[in-house]
Amino acid sequence: MTDRTMTAAVEEHYAAVARGESSACGAPVADVARSIGYSEEELALAGDANLGLGCGNPLTLTQLVAGMTVVDLGCGAGFDAFLALSRVGSTGHVIGVDMTDDMLVLARQNAEKRAARNVEFRKGFIEDLPIESGSVDYVISNCVINLSSDKPAVFREIARVLKPGGRFAVSDIVLLKQLPEAVAKDISAYVGCISGASLLTEYLSAVLAAGLHDLSIPRIAHGPDLVKVLAPEGFADGKTSCCGSRVSVPSLKNPDALVRQAAEALASIKLHGRK
Repeated sequence: MTDRTMTAAVEEHYAAVARGESSACGAPVADVARSIGYSEEELALAGDANLGLGCGNPLTLTQLVAGMTVVDLGCGAGFDAFLALSRVGSTGHVIGVDMTDDMLVLARQNAEKRAARNVEFRKGFIEDLPIESGSVDYVISNCVINLSSDKPAVFREIARVLKPGGRFAVSDIVLLKQLPEAVAKDISAYVGCISGASLLTEYLSAVLAAGLHDLSIPRIAHGPDLVKVLAPEGFADGKTSCCGSRVSVPSLKNPDALVRQAAEALASIKLHGRK
């Protein structure tokens, strides 16, 4: 599975979600958002920009204030970008970055419906952000960095675009132990944020190597707890969901056990830090 293959598979899947051709997960999108930390007020503000994607609320415990410039990595339809916009106000600026054209179209349509003039959505890759160096107060991201095949590059880019003292807050999927080999090699598991995830130790090492520090992890949710929310039908027929994708291993003799092993290896974390 090459980097190009993985990127193409991720883009194809999220384009289908944006076009309404693929559902995000097994539960209603509002229920998923509530379960991973979004308030009723935030759901009302986001409206139809919530596609049921993500593994946590990166805005929880962030110190966003009026006038800040915020960048949302892998912004999708603009869910977190619009929530950030409500905090930075008319004097602030929010930039969403996504590689998927269909998502960008949807995000821009959502911005137009809201008459939001100080938010913009740019096409780009999170490993090579179309953002000026040292220009950003806060970087946020929700269940996207795990999809990158070059996570150290992502964190170097976060450090590059942040102002001195600037902060970041991400929700993401990490591994507490190695995945079963069959899942780790499965392209559908990669698209679903599972086989693309790094060990927590490797993830934090990449963050620190980029020059980011004062790290804190205010929330950890174990994989089996996530499955209860994202796949309410359970492990039936060896399928589960994560970050908007179905993962299926029906060809195995005991797919139920394999998916359970994968869930046990996963955790969703909220990570905060600064430059």
